[in-house]
Amino acid sequence: MKYLICSDIHGSIDSANFIANEFKKCSCDYIICLGDVLYHGPRNDLPEAYKPKEVITALNELKDKIICVKGNCEAEVDQMVLDFKINDYLDITINGIKSHLEHGHHLDQYNGDASIVLYGHTHIPSIEIMDNQVFVNPGSITIPKNGSARSYAIWDERRITIYSMDKKIVKEYEL
Repeated sequence: MKYLICSDIHGSIDSANFIANEFKKCSCDYIICLGDVLYHGPRNDLPEAYKPKEVITALNELKDKIICVKGNCEAEVDQMVLDFKINDYLDITINGIKSHLEHGHHLDQYNGDASIVLYGHTHIPSIEIMDNQVFVNPGSITIPKNGSARSYAIWDERRITIYSMDKKIVKEYEL
């Protein structure tokens, strides 16, 4: 299977539309959203094209294809308007690999044995190997930080690749 991985949409309709279009263009099976879907949060400026109601509509059209975890900016009302479940975290198998999905604001408390850990929160794309675990952060599709580009990732049977929105490879990990 093929997964598009994104994080930190923060209510930007441009980013949500990009994700929806890329999902279709790349023939992905699922979208993994690592939190902070609708609200920009008190520490971030209002993102470009901030239209959370339109983001709701765009993502609800893909509700059966979205796997989502809760970010630090999610509110109780978000689950009321989004038609897909927002999990606190998930431990699932992706392409035969034990994986842990979370937003990342509690990553320092994770002590599980997943081979791949997907997280967001920092808005900085990265792939790091620590203690035989691969930690993958796709970066933010809306509000990149530390000079990084707006980014997302694709996980297929052979690799996890982080791309900038202009399709340049940012980081890659061969499985």
